[in-house]
Amino acid sequence: MHLALYRLERPENFDQIIGQEHIVKILKNQIKKGQVSQAYLFTGTRGTGKTSTARILAKAINCTGDDIPCGKCTNCKSIRDGAFMDVIELDAASNNGVDDLRAIIDSVQYPPAMGRYKVYIIDEVHMLTPAAENAFLKTLEEPPEYAIFILATTDPEKVKSTIKSRCMTLNFRRVSEKDLVKGMKRICEKYDVSP
Repeated sequence: MHLALYRLERPENFDQIIGQEHIVKILKNQIKKGQVSQAYLFTGTRGTGKTSTARILAKAINCTGDDIPCGKCTNCKSIRDGAFMDVIELDAASNNGVDDLRAIIDSVQYPPAMGRYKVYIIDEVHMLTPAAENAFLKTLEEPPEYAIFILATTDPEKVKSTIKSRCMTLNFRRVSEKDLVKGMKRICEKYDVSP
């Protein structure tokens, strides 16, 4: 099966994330201290690594290996392959109504089946309908201790202020040309392609 290069080369751990050192440092420190936030709002333009970072964070807090995330334990592999029951992703660009969110709201009450945390990644959260945002708000206000919400958006101004106020906001920067060139050089070397 053919995979697009961006999927093949998606970062699998914090050290592979380029151009977002300030965010990596915050998340690593929170994990080390055992003080992971219950809700995050990842903001930034397309292609800055918001969803990749959300998946890496989900791996890190559910990892059973020594290096966090190790990429080798059953949990890390399952999350990478999209088969981990306790990591639920929703693309609000195409699933933005109350019914779409109802599955998340209903599943929050059940503890994790495979890992330590249930992680809910909601991409393009600014596209939720007002009714869906209101339905989600109660869950976001009083989440169980095992639930972590990672909301990602390219347009934070459209996210309801009551949702923003309950999240730790991390702003992803546009990746510099220098970092992009360095990343592309590494990929070219890996696949033995001359630039």
